[in-house]
Amino acid sequence: MKWRKSKKIVLKKQKRKIDYWLLTTVILLALFGLLMIFEASTVLAQKEFGDQYYFVKEQLKWLALGGLTLLFFCFWDYHRLYNLAIPLVFLTICFLLAVFIPGVGIRALGASRWLNLKVFSFQPTELAKLTLIIYLSAWFAGKEKGRLLAFLFLMGIILGLVVLEPDLGTAVILGATAMVLYFVADNSMIHFFFLLPLTLISFLVLSLVSPYRFKRLVTFFNPTTDPLGASYHIRQILLALGSGGLTGIGIGNSRQKYLFLPEAATDSIFAIVGEELGFLGAIIIILLFGLIIYRGFLIVKKAPDRFGRLLASGISSYFAIQTMINLSAMVALLPLTGVSLPLLSYGGSNLLITLTGMGILLNISSQGID
Repeated sequence: MKWRKSKKIVLKKQKRKIDYWLLTTVILLALFGLLMIFEASTVLAQKEFGDQYYFVKEQLKWLALGGLTLLFFCFWDYHRLYNLAIPLVFLTICFLLAVFIPGVGIRALGASRWLNLKVFSFQPTELAKLTLIIYLSAWFAGKEKGRLLAFLFLMGIILGLVVLEPDLGTAVILGATAMVLYFVADNSMIHFFFLLPLTLISFLVLSLVSPYRFKRLVTFFNPTTDPLGASYHIRQILLALGSGGLTGIGIGNSRQKYLFLPEAATDSIFAIVGEELGFLGAIIIILLFGLIIYRGFLIVKKAPDRFGRLLASGISSYFAIQTMINLSAMVALLPLTGVSLPLLSYGGSNLLITLTGMGILLNISSQGID
């Protein structure tokens, strides 16, 4: 794929204050996530590590690191990312390949998704979410014809490696975000009518050929199938949400955290939120997520240049897509995909990348037009 620099991007001085609504909401949800991770993981942490604070302490380390990256990118001019786009996407592809190398990649639960960096482990797919956005934003910042094939080639490499891990949920997020950026960049709508069915058919085929994905699909259409097997997870999620009622059973009183609910601190953490805080508490959390997404797209509207608009569009879209997929799966509107809830779910890689993305958004807002 040829890289063409459309114009010289001039670094600009910040002209206005950062978006404090966005910053405050992100901090509130990240801190609330620490509380809910502690609530959801105490029993498992005590059983596995003999320390009920194990998971929350690990998440706190990543939150501290993520806070530093947020602060850095909040004041580090986002235009500098333009010239880093190619090295970043190349590094990401190398990392995605490295997870399959014995001794470097970590294989767990039938998947190769982590890199062993000695001091800590890291998921390259999380890095791919942000670096792909940066690369596509830099590429699409210039007007260019005939880039559909190059776009498909790039996405084929990245999505192919992610699916091989296997991690279809992340592949869906990457593919959907890339398509948003492709069309935000004013590419031909004719391509949309080609890409959309191609994408849907590809993911449907991948779901049908994989036994465990096929079981999830069957369970989605018929939740009563195999109540102690394939449908156990979603039934426990719905039981937790239903138990919460209007106002919840109270912080610390969750019954599902006693190893009844799989992935209670990660993918299914919203079920614990609904159980302990009830419908009203869950709605407040959803509204806070909605506020972040709204502020993100407001930044898109006020971005000072095309690169900034595309970058803000990609980050806001990725956050919105991942949030909606997780919450939709929690209420059985979508099949369970293993996608975590940004800022709330346990997982250092996701938290670090999310906070980094928020820092870039805040930097764009600080340079936006009035």
